[in-house]
Amino acid sequence: MKRLWTPAWIARHVAMVVLVGGFLALGWWQISRAASGNTLSWAYAVEWPIFAAFVVFVWWREVRHTLRGPAAAADEPATADDAVVTAGDAASTRTIGAVRRPVRVVRVPAAVDEPVDADLAEYNRYLTWLNANPGAKPGDYPG
Repeated sequence: MKRLWTPAWIARHVAMVVLVGGFLALGWWQISRAASGNTLSWAYAVEWPIFAAFVVFVWWREVRHTLRGPAAAADEPATADDAVVTAGDAASTRTIGAVRRPVRVVRVPAAVDEPVDADLAEYNRYLTWLNANPGAKPGDYPG
């Protein structure tokens, strides 16, 4: 619970209370306008409390996320079994946010029966070279 009393979280709590109070006050104001004959205000009278509920939902979700965050896992003592990971177990122990190497897909060019444009063919050779040399810069092109 100490994680929810940092200066950043106190600012979030205050912002939540101010926003919810403001949205509910605006909803009450729209109800008073609707009661005096402004029919469009009925839609706003329903809309402002929905905004307030959304603020409470986001605040509650962030509180739960913070309480379940990585600090809870850091408080648990690590065992020797946690440090031993074999190559077969590496795929099963990946976390959701792990950075993985991108997958390259080999594409087979489609056969085209149209006449060849020289500029287009040169541009396609350039793009093929760039694709074959991912770390190269466009100025490194030999052609």
